[in-house]
Amino acid sequence: MRETNGRHDYSGRRALVVGGSIGGLTAALLLRRLGFDVTVFERTPTDLDGRGGGIVLQPDTLRWFTECSEQHPEQVSTGTRYVQYLGPRNEILHRDPRPWRYTSWGTFYRALLADFGTERYHLGEYAAGFDQDDDGVEVRFVSGRRERAELVVFADGIGSASRSRISPGSVLEYSGYVGWRGTVHESEVSPETFELLHDSISFSVAPYTHINIYPIPSNEGGLTAGNRLLNYVWYRNVAEGADLDELMTDKRGFLGKVSVHPGQVQDRFVEEMREVAGTVLAPAAAEVVRRTEQPYLQAVYDVGAERMAVGRVALIGDAASAARPHAAAGTAKAAANAWALYDALGEADGAIPAALAKWEPGQLELGQRLLRRVKEMGTRSQVDCTWVPGDPDLRFGLYGPGQ
Repeated sequence: MRETNGRHDYSGRRALVVGGSIGGLTAALLLRRLGFDVTVFERTPTDLDGRGGGIVLQPDTLRWFTECSEQHPEQVSTGTRYVQYLGPRNEILHRDPRPWRYTSWGTFYRALLADFGTERYHLGEYAAGFDQDDDGVEVRFVSGRRERAELVVFADGIGSASRSRISPGSVLEYSGYVGWRGTVHESEVSPETFELLHDSISFSVAPYTHINIYPIPSNEGGLTAGNRLLNYVWYRNVAEGADLDELMTDKRGFLGKVSVHPGQVQDRFVEEMREVAGTVLAPAAAEVVRRTEQPYLQAVYDVGAERMAVGRVALIGDAASAARPHAAAGTAKAAANAWALYDALGEADGAIPAALAKWEPGQLELGQRLLRRVKEMGTRSQVDCTWVPGDPDLRFGLYGPGQ
């Protein structure tokens, strides 16, 4: 096996990536750099461009664009200089000079897909099962398609069908609360609200609830202040069982396990959400919530992997372990998994199962450590009400607060 820049070259070998979102595309691009012939299969039948809201960008997430792409971070993101907490009259309770960069899910997805290309990116293919032998893995799709490769990476999100095969003890656990999400163009809020929010990630904290708001690129690609969207996540407690099921039933009558998409949340719940915003949130945060035309819902779940690799098959990102969003580390963890896999394979002698076995322990530990931290953060905000503005333990970070 010949080496390139100190890394083993896997030319002539094939890799399949199941899941065409941000984590899957990052993995696909890195595997292709190692010489693999890479094909991506995404179960959604239509283009993913319009999906998702905002992403807080951490170094692992941005690494592809800082080290490998002709596109640069400033072309796919926007930024602010401060982290602040707002009081009940919009007073600033705490502010730190702490710069962060953000993107929208669609902006980042488009940029990664532009680098990967669409020739080997297939929509509408749901992977139902797989089998492997000493030489490779066969993946079976519900369409009847069968694909064989020397390496398969499952990056198919929190609902991964293959997690139960690789890590059968890993099950979704409901946190006790949901995240209301939405976006509003900066031009649609009052001048006072724009001035207060445009250069910060802003928190409003009340008993058993909190919201964070930050600017992301607009759908038209606007990256500068005044041309962006204000994106938020508002966490609200909802009891598991009948209350949660009723909330997560969309306008068509279908129960969403994890999410209810924009335009599908029942009107009565949207009206209640807008009304309550004015009573518990800082006025600026409440204005952003009330001006959202189509808010949507995500039930907040935890799931931790006990295994991430079996033979020639690996799980990455939320397909392995999904952590509550409080550390803003979900996409960063998926990217970190992909970069670590790139390193493990590149440093190996070409034996894929051995490389995955070496890669797995560190990635399991990373996911478990993140899960422990975000559970504690969620308990402080939604249960114990001990979330204190400015507490350094509550900072974003994949590897620890502020890291």
